Amino acid sequence: MDKENSSFSIKKEDPSLRLFVVLSKTYRAMMDEVAIDMRSNGLTLTDFAVLELLYHRGEQPLQKIGEKILLTSGSITYVINKLERKEFLYRKPCPTDGRVTYAYISVKGTALLDEIFPDHWRKIEDTLKGLSKAEKIKAINLLKKLGTAIG
Repeated sequence: MDKENSSFSIKKEDPSLRLFVVLSKTYRAMMDEVAIDMRSNGLTLTDFAVLELLYHRGEQPLQKIGEKILLTSGSITYVINKLERKEFLYRKPCPTDGRVTYAYISVKGTALLDEIFPDHWRKIEDTLKGLSKAEKIKAINLLKKLGTAIG
């Protein structure tokens, strides 16, 4: 088969693979920066994701936390236990459904996020300084469009 006429050659003209690689590398670079920032505050990315969710959205059923930050139930239990031991959050059974347990951010957890979130936000702004505000908005819309088309 002639290489120039193969389906692989035709697919090379489609930028899908290149976009996938660029998105993956960009995501990895951004997450590495955030991880360094979180480690300097004594947290892992997952610890921070759980606390940030509770900080901004209030109490959450444990199952929903896992769904929202893409963790398995075993992993979320481990993280919740660790954060509870550090007194950053606490659990409370649902009064109407014994199968459901809620996580709440504690006063200590709120104080930690009050302290670190402004610097975290600035770090994210600095990480994304390569784009103008209009470009960021365009990127948000394009990535949302891509995300909804995948499912």
